[in-house]
Amino acid sequence: MFRLSHFLRELDQPSPVGPRRDPKGPVVIWNLVRRCNLSCRHCYSASTDKDFEGELTTAEIVEVMGDLRRFGVPALILSGGEPLLRPDLFELTAEAKRLGFPSVALSTNGTLIDAAMADRIARARFDYVGISVDGIGAVHDTFRGRVGAYDEALSGIRLCAERGIKVGLRFTMTRDNAAHLNPILVMLRAEKVGKFYLSHLNYAGRGNHNRGEDADSLLTRKAMDHLFAVAKHTPDVEFVTGNNDADGVYFLKWVEENYPEHAGHIRAKLVQWGGNASGRNVANIDNLGWVHPDTMWWHRRLGNVRQRPFSEIWSDVSDPLMAGLKQHPRTLSGRCGSCAHLLLCNGNSRVRAESIHKDCWAEDPGCYLTDQEIAA
Repeated sequence: MFRLSHFLRELDQPSPVGPRRDPKGPVVIWNLVRRCNLSCRHCYSASTDKDFEGELTTAEIVEVMGDLRRFGVPALILSGGEPLLRPDLFELTAEAKRLGFPSVALSTNGTLIDAAMADRIARARFDYVGISVDGIGAVHDTFRGRVGAYDEALSGIRLCAERGIKVGLRFTMTRDNAAHLNPILVMLRAEKVGKFYLSHLNYAGRGNHNRGEDADSLLTRKAMDHLFAVAKHTPDVEFVTGNNDADGVYFLKWVEENYPEHAGHIRAKLVQWGGNASGRNVANIDNLGWVHPDTMWWHRRLGNVRQRPFSEIWSDVSDPLMAGLKQHPRTLSGRCGSCAHLLLCNGNSRVRAESIHKDCWAEDPGCYLTDQEIAA
């Protein structure tokens, strides 16, 4: 994740540069349930509206939570499917709060949030609620596979905001909805939403089947230019991006052009950040208990929490994938291997590389930087 607003603040309020540090444990995105009331075109878990056998029980999840907390996991993101369809969601949230996780967040499509549900979410004291929006009106409905999904999600956003819940919008950009980036940003400001997350399409789940829709490089660059400009003039909103760590390098190029006196400091802070953290600072547990390097790696299983503690699975580098992901910088080939900014982005998405080149350590085809930009 590239914390755009954080780096923009460095232009006006520079902080000391330190060494890159990994937290003791990773942020864990946990797909508690695979069932979902929608059928989104870019769903990495290929969820659908049916029950899936073999999902972790309440007791099993509580036991794993204890191991995660002891291991130093700083944040839990409770996801799905649609996590609000899991009957014990609020019981599990209460347990996470009791254990003292510094951050417990909810990732939802927002369509099930009526007034009563918003009250329950508020009482649960989630630190953050992320709601996905893929466009305005019918565009969102088309991506989500149901008429009315946009209105329901917008209502959910408003109900959460009315209760003082920190809520944010997530937008996955493809060619089909890139034109809706600015309208969504306008809507975000009108609704006084405090966070915006731009996700680049990653090739996983249904997102893999739809990779032909991935916004091309020029479209991506235009979107990032616009996001930089909006974020610079909207300091009260937190802007982040995900699934393309080339964003950090592209931001550095933007700084070099617009604020050259700060370029050296920003580059140093980007090196301190370290780029892609899959398999290192970001982890995923799916609904059946399988551990993955992140949410886009569902086809690669590292171990199951029913058989081994998460802490043991995550620390095990006997798997060549985990050994390679934990390297910094990673040993890569092609454009990524020769890139002058490898310390900044750490090779970006290895899932995209594997999907296109059948090689986890090949160049990332989703990098939108030119050969000239990666040379210096």
